[in-house]
Amino acid sequence: MVVMKRILILVLMLSAAVVGHAQSAKLLADKIVAIVGDKIVLKSDITNYIDDMKRQGNELAPNSECFLLEKMMQDKALVLQAEKDSLPISEEEVEAELDQRIRYFIMQYGGKEAFEQIAGRTIYQVKEDFRKSIREGRLARSMKDKIVELVKITPNEVRDYYNKIPVDSLPFYETELVIGQVVIHPKAGRELEKFVQDELSDYRKQIEAGIRSFETLARLYSEDPGSKQNGGRYEMNRNEKTWDPDFKNAAFRLKEGQVSPVIKSKFGYHIIQMVSRNGDDAVIRHILRVPQLQDEDIQIAKVKLDSVRTKLLSGSMGFGEAVDKYSDDQNSKFTAGIITGQSGNFVTIDELDKSIIPYLNKLKVGEISEPFEYKDEQEKQAVRIIYLQARTEPHRENLRDDYDRIAIRAMEEKKERVIEKWFINKLPTYYIMVDKDYQQCESLKVTFPNFVTK
Repeated sequence: MVVMKRILILVLMLSAAVVGHAQSAKLLADKIVAIVGDKIVLKSDITNYIDDMKRQGNELAPNSECFLLEKMMQDKALVLQAEKDSLPISEEEVEAELDQRIRYFIMQYGGKEAFEQIAGRTIYQVKEDFRKSIREGRLARSMKDKIVELVKITPNEVRDYYNKIPVDSLPFYETELVIGQVVIHPKAGRELEKFVQDELSDYRKQIEAGIRSFETLARLYSEDPGSKQNGGRYEMNRNEKTWDPDFKNAAFRLKEGQVSPVIKSKFGYHIIQMVSRNGDDAVIRHILRVPQLQDEDIQIAKVKLDSVRTKLLSGSMGFGEAVDKYSDDQNSKFTAGIITGQSGNFVTIDELDKSIIPYLNKLKVGEISEPFEYKDEQEKQAVRIIYLQARTEPHRENLRDDYDRIAIRAMEEKKERVIEKWFINKLPTYYIMVDKDYQQCESLKVTFPNFVTK
């Protein structure tokens, strides 16, 4: 059990490091350090993972190599069974995960060129290097999901799990709240919208006439804090879901060097320049201008939200329905308007933005605030109403107040036991070899008692 817990803790570390593996430009004298069935683990797999963890500032235990090898060998066993059971893994899923991880590291290292320099390989080569490992990772996860798919937990099992926890080990929770919100972004008047459109059209004319460069105008006038200082520059991929669809589509219609007409996105108005493009990857620049709001624009949004609040108080509309019909906050639309934190739907005061606190303090559970102004995560002016759905007092964890959280932990522990039992039954059926340099690893002796050394 302890071994399994340690292994599962490493899963996230390893998944974060997979693409980071490609950053090692050092050529290693490689060798096979383990075999499970017809699957092999290389010395470089372990060395590069550990090097990546160190580069990221993680402190590793002296026996981390043993635990890493154990995890890799278990994944190989899961992959073998997944292949035997013909679990479906599409190449589209593999490609999507590869693209996602590559994009993450491109952003981390400041661009495609910087990443390729650090990796010592082209993006294409990195993807080919890791296609097999990504595919095997997905197979291992799918097999693990299949093993535990029928696992259920009863209230008695949750109670037994809880009763085994020493009282002084039970977590202490500060006051936690469940808060819903309906958010409206006020719309600027038509005259101000036309004003910024005309400004952007003028910038486009200056660029095309060679009067000033796109980069200079972006530094001077763009209202996008994320790209203003680097001249409006972004690297993007056509398959990324994070981009505003209208913005992305407009960008990928451009030829290299071309500047778009004025386009509208959920952030405001833009002009976009295609700097360079390679398939679905592109480097672009843009200038964002946001129409300035007037007091009457904000007042219109408040009036609209006040009418929503009236419907909620009268019971003629449910809160989830109000979120679906009226809220402009895309994040909370997926949670029926609930603001989420580290503990899911429950949030602490520290996790909330400060503008909400004065209005929250006036509410009792079940009450809805009057509309009030605030600035969202993108610093956009917005108006919202909040609904205090629940509030807990500071307390030590207990079954009455925290059953769901305890049940989740109990369920995870039960799944660990099921997976552990699966390994006990399956591993003796595979040929398993471990290099003599690792035969001193005690955890390997427990998990793979039938391994041979070479």
